[in-house]
Amino acid sequence: MARAPRRDLLAGLTVAIVALPLALGFGVASGLGAEAGLATAVVAGALAAVFGGSNLQVSGPTGAMTVVLVPIVAEYGPGGVLTVGLMAGGLLIVLALLRAGRSMRYVPAPVVEGFTFGIACVIALQQIPNALGVAAPEGDKVLVVAWRAVEEFAGGPNWTALAITVGVAGLMLAGARLRPGVPFSVVAVVAATLAVQLFDLDGATPIGALPAGLPAPSLGFLDVSAVGSLVAPAVAVAALAALESLLSATVADGMTTGQKHDPDRELFGQGIANLAAPLFGGVPATAAIARTAVNVRTGAGSRLAALTHAAVLAVIVFAAAPLVSRIPLAALAGVLLATAVRMVEVGALRAMARATRSDAVVLVLTAVATLVLDLVLAVVIGLAVAGLLALRAVAAEARVDRVHPYDDGVPELPGSETYGGEVPELPGSESYEGGGDADGGGELAGTAGQVVAYRVEGPLFFAGAHRSLLELGEISGVRVVILRMCRVTTVDATGALALKDTVHRLNGRGIVVLASGIRPDQRRALESVGALELLRREGREYATASEAFGAARERLAVAGAARGGGAVAAAGVGPARGGRDVPVAAPAEEAAR
Repeated sequence: MARAPRRDLLAGLTVAIVALPLALGFGVASGLGAEAGLATAVVAGALAAVFGGSNLQVSGPTGAMTVVLVPIVAEYGPGGVLTVGLMAGGLLIVLALLRAGRSMRYVPAPVVEGFTFGIACVIALQQIPNALGVAAPEGDKVLVVAWRAVEEFAGGPNWTALAITVGVAGLMLAGARLRPGVPFSVVAVVAATLAVQLFDLDGATPIGALPAGLPAPSLGFLDVSAVGSLVAPAVAVAALAALESLLSATVADGMTTGQKHDPDRELFGQGIANLAAPLFGGVPATAAIARTAVNVRTGAGSRLAALTHAAVLAVIVFAAAPLVSRIPLAALAGVLLATAVRMVEVGALRAMARATRSDAVVLVLTAVATLVLDLVLAVVIGLAVAGLLALRAVAAEARVDRVHPYDDGVPELPGSETYGGEVPELPGSESYEGGGDADGGGELAGTAGQVVAYRVEGPLFFAGAHRSLLELGEISGVRVVILRMCRVTTVDATGALALKDTVHRLNGRGIVVLASGIRPDQRRALESVGALELLRREGREYATASEAFGAARERLAVAGAARGGGAVAAAGVGPARGGRDVPVAAPAEEAAR
């Protein structure tokens, strides 16, 4: 399993030491007790390591998941949380089978950063009651609960609990800066526990009795009649587990070379872990970014490290439960407060806020929604706002610019010499501005004031097609309009209909519309609404702008001959120099246009 088992065993031991206080703390914070956190770390940690899609992931109870579970415990009780975990595991397996893992890569960075910052604030606020040594007040809104705890503390201060919390958090934060390799969370918790025992500090409430081992697997918590009401919480838990696990796996890949996770297998592994954890009394689990980072930094190279972490915690559950039960709740509150502080990447927040106004808006909205509403709704809001702002930005790229009708004949496709540059106005030519042909204008002779060309750029889709083509439909005083479409990036049905409507309006005023550079992947949308058929009539579609301009000159020559009484065939075939022959309109019809 491992190329360097000694390094993996050492990494697993280190992660277990770091994970112990976190598992206890998140178990207590969830409302199911420290034993639930330990059961989750052991069972889910082992199964996710075996079945997951990353060699480096470490799974267990996390702060983000705890935030979601607190209101579920308040409304449905511990049995409801275990049922939600079971249902979420099934949903994760379904997502894996649907190969939905790859879609998580499209979550914008401002949403992730705002979400993380909001979670850190919620975790910190959840620790206020234990940090102040008061009983958790009633309520499911963290801001309200934290404020009530402060009011209760003000009525009867518990300075012992507050001192322990501040001391543990301070030691962890200072130690992480001075000696990053030392697990100061364990050092701080051990020191606080010894201080409470040696000095008999009554103000420090301990965790309480823990079972010496894992309970036998059971479905006794399952209430089939309540399953219907738990669907929404289960979806929320599954969505959070998927998001956090895949984000953690991506972070782990970025910290190493030669490692790449399988997102769908990762969802499957998390699903198996969440199906099993509730059977042993564990809370819903997900991959933990902080523990995964410790695993990578201490040299882990295979799944053996995560399995070792779970095994070490299992030994602690069976052999050291009486000792663990004496840890003060205030010490665990300090651990989680320090964890919340370290979750916030100030540099990343500053970079997102400075990047663009849209990124700043998405970040702030996601963070506020996470704090005030709930986590899944916050992500939905962040994604919706980011999507709307992105649509607006993409739609703003759509433009229609008047350009010179002449082209040198090179197809205007990406990679060609003409793509990306403006065609220079010919010396002495005034046709672009509607004037005469000075100095004999060559290719433009006879087209002065009668042919105009417009370059359509960017996306022609529902968000901006009508706006970009509005001005084009109002053209008058010319005989031929050439639409150079080689720079259109995408076309949907709305954009195709808008283009068709513009062509109809121009045709209604006797203006012939020629198009050039339509890409193969855009033809389906144009054909579906009849826009391409309309453009193809009478040879109106060409491969390059120069071919379209040549056809425009021929049309004007035919129309001029008809007006001058010249003998011209009633109908004929004119060459489309891009390849196929196309029909040319009868002179009388052209004269009428």
